[in-house]
Amino acid sequence: MEKLDLFVRYLQTQKKYSEHTIEAYALDLKQFKEFLGDQYQQTLDEPFSSLHLRSWMATLGKNGIDNRSIRRKLSSLNHFCKFLMKRNLLDENPLLKLIRPKLKKRLPVVLREQDLNLQPITDFSDLPYNDCLMETIVWTFYGLGLRRNELIELKLRDVHFKAGQLKVLGKGNKERILPFGNELAEIFLRYLNVRSDFKIPETDTFFVLQNGNKLYPKMVYLLVNKWLKTKSSITKKSPHVLRHSFATHISNKGADIYAVKELLGHSSLTATQIYTHSSIEQLKNAYRLAHPRAGN
Repeated sequence: MEKLDLFVRYLQTQKKYSEHTIEAYALDLKQFKEFLGDQYQQTLDEPFSSLHLRSWMATLGKNGIDNRSIRRKLSSLNHFCKFLMKRNLLDENPLLKLIRPKLKKRLPVVLREQDLNLQPITDFSDLPYNDCLMETIVWTFYGLGLRRNELIELKLRDVHFKAGQLKVLGKGNKERILPFGNELAEIFLRYLNVRSDFKIPETDTFFVLQNGNKLYPKMVYLLVNKWLKTKSSITKKSPHVLRHSFATHISNKGADIYAVKELLGHSSLTATQIYTHSSIEQLKNAYRLAHPRAGN
């Protein structure tokens, strides 16, 4: 069996990563495999060096791939190399000698709070099922800061109305408990009533298509994109914008950065700090606009 196949099986059976994550890893490695074959006439099963990696980085850059995407592809290779070393299939990790391309600091795209000051729809009775689903999904993303796959995998048994909390299965199969308020509880109940009215086939999955099947990532994106087009002029209209908006808005209101980290399910504080930077930028703008000496 090829090393790449062994790695994919490891991600599936031992790491239990989502199908979407595994596909992303596999795609990056297949691209590097093709590069090795085209440029050096060797396979991914043969040892490769930092020279091969630098050459691949240069080729990706020439093809218009940005530094963020290049770093992500290198991260996939790094995980692959660590896996091989643990199984004594590789003597040395060539990525340790590699200088990775630098990233420009980029603040997340977020909605203005006034874009979300509108009240959720309170009456689902005359709406098509997909509109009810869309409304519930949007407010769930913004109310809890979920990742797309976390929302797709949410189960009915994970939502506890009496306690006002739900259980989420995040990256790396890590569970976390998230609180929700009365407004989101009412939205959930309205959606569950709609499921009953439309006679959705029984399933333990919380968010489903009208035929009872589980949602798929593209469908979630299309529903959120449709909703955001009517509310905001921001260029990026994806589920992650709502997650960013959730984190930024609670940070702006004074939420502790460690609490934000736990709510988002980040493994390290580094990923969460970008929301602090976003808040500081807002403070700077407010200072420049309001303080009489700001221009001096």
